[in-house]
Amino acid sequence: MTTTNATGPAYLTSLQQQTDSTKSNTGAAGSALGKDAFLKLLATQMQHQNPLDPQDNGEFVAQLAQFSSLEGIQTLNGSVNSILQGFQSSTALQASSLVGRNVVVQTDKASLDAGKDLKGSVNLSGSSAAVQVDVYNASGDLVRSVDMGSRAGGVADFTWDGLDNQGEAVASGVYTFKATADIKGTSTAMTTNLPAQVNSVTMGTNGGEMMLNLAGMGSVALSKVQMIGI
Repeated sequence: MTTTNATGPAYLTSLQQQTDSTKSNTGAAGSALGKDAFLKLLATQMQHQNPLDPQDNGEFVAQLAQFSSLEGIQTLNGSVNSILQGFQSSTALQASSLVGRNVVVQTDKASLDAGKDLKGSVNLSGSSAAVQVDVYNASGDLVRSVDMGSRAGGVADFTWDGLDNQGEAVASGVYTFKATADIKGTSTAMTTNLPAQVNSVTMGTNGGEMMLNLAGMGSVALSKVQMIGI
């Protein structure tokens, strides 16, 4: 009786023919090639095994388990991608609703409209005997020092009336705010939260965060928004 050995030339030739056939039928569809090729190669292996020395059951079960794992991973990847796309679409819709609205972000710059007040806040790391916010124009010149007095730790609000230290109204434009606080006798720099208007939204790429494009102030990450106004 003539048998075909599972490791003989006929078997290898058949495997190559099956793989080539699968590639030609599936083209660039990598995920389909992985599943179909595996099943065809497994079926070919069973067809050409030596009946006097059949494939070990344990090895066969292991190959089936590999196929099951491959199928499960591909299905899971598809589900995760669908969830991610849905989340990104939802986030984009929410962010687009911010266009034209005012937000408060953690920044050191804000745009002032002449004749109007500007409200902001200072993030204090602890209680302070003296808190001060210095306002600088685009040339780096100090135009106003806002004395906030003693404050407890946390977020402390302040208002700049748009006047300089001589009581004169300043021009419209972008100003820089530098806050300092006396913490246990040491003058310490503090961060500020300032208002801005959202002009547009830039979608994040490759999983990146969505960016808000603020009027006269550049871009800031959506996660930096502290408060949303009208």
